[in-house]
Amino acid sequence: MSLKLPPAYRLIERDAVSNSNDEAKVLARAGAEDGTLLWVRQQSAGKGRGGRTWDSPPGNLYLSLVLRPDCPLSEASALGFIAALAVGEAIGSVAPPMDVLYKWPNDVLLNGRKVAGILLESETSGDELAWLVLGIGVNVAHFPKEANFPATSLHFEGAPRTLSVEELLQAFCRYFLSWTNRWLEEGFAPVRAAWSRHAYRKGEEIEARLPQETLSGRFQDIDESGCLVLALPDGSQRHIAYGEVFPPESAGEAG
Repeated sequence: MSLKLPPAYRLIERDAVSNSNDEAKVLARAGAEDGTLLWVRQQSAGKGRGGRTWDSPPGNLYLSLVLRPDCPLSEASALGFIAALAVGEAIGSVAPPMDVLYKWPNDVLLNGRKVAGILLESETSGDELAWLVLGIGVNVAHFPKEANFPATSLHFEGAPRTLSVEELLQAFCRYFLSWTNRWLEEGFAPVRAAWSRHAYRKGEEIEARLPQETLSGRFQDIDESGCLVLALPDGSQRHIAYGEVFPPESAGEAG
C-alpha cells in the first residue's frame, strides 16, 4: 500500500538494519530534522530497555523517530507516555476492541501480555537537549515465546490477518502527532490522565525492580514528571524515575 503520513514526518525506509535506534542516532548527529522517521522491516540486533535483545523478524513494526523538542530533558520523558498512548489508540483504530493497558514506564499490553515496547535515547548539548530518538517495536505478526514479561502479537490476539504493518504505522503517526501537539499546548496533565486511566496494575500490589534494589508496594499513580508513585508497606511513598513493574507473584522470574 502507498503510505500516507502527515507532512510533519520525513520518512526513510530500510529493508534491514542492525538496529533502527542506532541508525537514527547517526542521522540525528548529522542534523536530521525533527520528525525524521526511520522505518525498517527487520533488525539483526534489535534492542529494548536495559540493552535487552528485541526479536525483530519481518512482519512486525519497527521504527525510530528523531525528535528535537524545545524542552528540558526532564520534560522530554513525556514523549514515552505519548508514544504509548499513540500505539494504544492506533491498535484501537485498526483492530477489533482489545484490552489495551500501559505498563510503566513504556510498554503496551494486550490482554495482559506485552505487544509493544518503547525506547528513548537522547543526547545533550551542555544543559540543553540536542535530540531524542524514540524507538518503537510492535508485535504485529510475531512475538517471542520466551521473554522477561509474557509477550503477544496483534494477530495472535485476534486482529485481522490482513492488518498490515503499513496500516499500523500510518495510524500511529496520526495519533502521535495529535498527542504531541496537545502536550505542547496543554502540558503533561492530559497525557498523564489518559495514560493513568489504562495503567497496568494501578491501585494494586506490584514489584518495582530498580537498578540497585527491588521494592514491593501499591502502585498509586504516576506523578507530574511521569515517575511511578509507590506506596510502601510502612506508609511512606517512593517516587521512582527508572525501573520496571511486575506483578508480585513474579518475584522468582528472571529479570
